[in-house]
Amino acid sequence: MPPVKIEDLKNVIAFSDLPDEHLQWIIDRSDYFEYKDGDIIAKYGEPADVMWIALQGKVTFYMYVNGRQVYYFTFENNNVAGGVGGLLPYSRMKTIPGYSYALGEVKMLRLHKDHFHELEVLNPDLIQRLIGYMTERAKIFATTQLQHEKIDALGNLAAGIAHELNNPAAAISGIADELTKRVSRNYLLTKQLLDCKMTAEHIQHIHAIVEKKESTPVENKKHSALQSMQLQDDIEDWLESNGVKQREAAETFAEFGFTINDLEQIRDDAGAEAFTRVIPWLENLISSQKMIKDLGDASERISTLVASIKSHVHMDRTNDLQPTNIHTDIENTLTLLGFKLRKKNIEVVKKFCTDMPVVPAYVGELNQVWTNLIDNAISALDQNGTLTIETRCTQKDVTVAVIDNGSGIPKEIISRIFDPFFTTKKVGEGTGIGLDIVNRIIKRHNAEIKVESTPGRTVFTVCIPLNQQIVSH
Repeated sequence: MPPVKIEDLKNVIAFSDLPDEHLQWIIDRSDYFEYKDGDIIAKYGEPADVMWIALQGKVTFYMYVNGRQVYYFTFENNNVAGGVGGLLPYSRMKTIPGYSYALGEVKMLRLHKDHFHELEVLNPDLIQRLIGYMTERAKIFATTQLQHEKIDALGNLAAGIAHELNNPAAAISGIADELTKRVSRNYLLTKQLLDCKMTAEHIQHIHAIVEKKESTPVENKKHSALQSMQLQDDIEDWLESNGVKQREAAETFAEFGFTINDLEQIRDDAGAEAFTRVIPWLENLISSQKMIKDLGDASERISTLVASIKSHVHMDRTNDLQPTNIHTDIENTLTLLGFKLRKKNIEVVKKFCTDMPVVPAYVGELNQVWTNLIDNAISALDQNGTLTIETRCTQKDVTVAVIDNGSGIPKEIISRIFDPFFTTKKVGEGTGIGLDIVNRIIKRHNAEIKVESTPGRTVFTVCIPLNQQIVSH
């Protein structure tokens, strides 16, 4: 290999004060490599078995996350990285978690891990220094990971919210268009009604029947689909026998709870001739009223979603511990993930304790926990699965259990699910918040999370103490 001098190694911050004989020892046991700008230095999945020492240039590292490379860090000869990278002494890394690339012309030495023990005997202080660089690197990686996780989670949440808002928004647009047509049609139908010399008393009688229907539960809703269709056919046949051929009217009256007896009362009061004009007018009126109600329901749905979003992300609050109701937070999370639940037709069973106390929490962070656990459960469930959420309350703590009846977590990986970057989901799936982040949030609350899994039943249990200090403002 090209000669590497002791002076070259002394320029590396991590080794700058080492004795010459120690530096020569490292040189003698290392392999020398050169890379051009952009060359791959290490690949995802390769064994992590060497410490590399950058004599010249920088190395950029991209973590491999969910099928894509995400920039994390640039190793260079400074006080943060010390000019070293790869596997450092006492690291538990077994394989490379991403891709490393040369930034500019790079010259480096590679020291195999087989020499680490001998190096520690030679210079224990150097080993402690390298562990310090490794610890600092881990902190930076954790911070970077958290930021990426939050951005990914925000993107996934935003996509879900957009999906949720799109349905009522589309409904409002469609209802508005149809209601405009109905209002225009009302002018013509009212004119035809007046041509038949309908009196105020006739209108009042019809109004009374409609009001009675509005204040009485519609029994038709309890009918089966077959029974509802039969009722519509019966009304349609009756209307045709009385000079009105309009399937739309039969459907509207059946849905609103009208019976043939009600229609006979209107016919007998208005007269047979006027009756043929009354039915289209009344159908248009009832349908318009229903559309107005549907418009209100769609608007209320949007308002509910906005309120859930605001509560979920904990707007208008500080980042201090704040009292929160876990049940409300879970309900909001279920609302925001409603589109995923409906897509798989998942049944949600809630077994909530009746005396839920307020819980001191970093609410925005804790909501990330509920989002992740519920989203993971949804992903684990097949079509028509069951998601169960149980809460238990004592004077000391609150316990939340998220249970799914999916296929379960394989025994060989259950011990790894809280490891950084570990995932069983496909590319593009999930909230973006890994279970390691969940675990960190749980620890920040002095809480505990456990998982138990067998085929047909997986349970994530979170226990949160109530004795944390609440910061009041």
